[in-house]
Amino acid sequence: MQYSDFQFLKFDHPEPGVLLITINRPDVMNATNARLHWELTRIWPVVNDDPLVRVVVITGAGDKAFSAGGDLEWIEEMVGDAAKIANTMQEAADIVYRMLDCDKPIVSAINGVAVGAGLAVAMLADISIMSESARITDGHVRLGVAAGDHAVILWPLLCGMAKAKYYLMTADFVDGKEAERIGLVSFSAPAEEVLPRALKVAHKLATGSQQAIRFTKKSLNNWLRMAGPAFDNSLAMEMLCFLGEDAKEGVAAVKEKRAPNFPSAR
Repeated sequence: MQYSDFQFLKFDHPEPGVLLITINRPDVMNATNARLHWELTRIWPVVNDDPLVRVVVITGAGDKAFSAGGDLEWIEEMVGDAAKIANTMQEAADIVYRMLDCDKPIVSAINGVAVGAGLAVAMLADISIMSESARITDGHVRLGVAAGDHAVILWPLLCGMAKAKYYLMTADFVDGKEAERIGLVSFSAPAEEVLPRALKVAHKLATGSQQAIRFTKKSLNNWLRMAGPAFDNSLAMEMLCFLGEDAKEGVAAVKEKRAPNFPSAR
């Protein structure tokens, strides 16, 4: 693929060696539809093969959201459909493993709310800078499905098992200051400073020893690779839940802006 093939990712070069990727669906707070989800699997090999790119910075369009979860219509279509579930499962795995396989450092500028596949991208970045006022949540259990698209491979390593279990089993939101305090993100900053700080970090990485930086990333990512079997299991569990009645109720509750009444809890 070429950069021009991407529909919902915007590309800029703020300085030599630095590629700024913007998730670009601002009319829906950069929510993930089927096309964007697929594009998030495809961009990392393109970046990795581009000799002009040394560092990637990824953010969301506008000032409200990095990516506000999945489009409900897309999720609703997937519930109960084994073929669509299998396709989404493969794409979710591709996002994680292709980001790990990308040799070049990735910096996320989390400028607003981040949920779903967008949250996976934001958190899997090698360095994450989050707005103090932004909020993140792994909202899977709120939909009646298991946390699966990145959290199990990553959150216990970032913030420890006790915090990971709490936030993944309750789907509570975490703001930028708390995310930095517990180690979920590298740094938090005032909203207007998030992207400039991310670009400053990118400059430092782009002008450093490329082999040394990439080999350090590759070595550190082996901690995540050791958690691969746990991630694969969590992803399968998530997709299994999409075949059940709780997922139907979870989607309906979000659409109707009410508390869910899960059949498994009656």
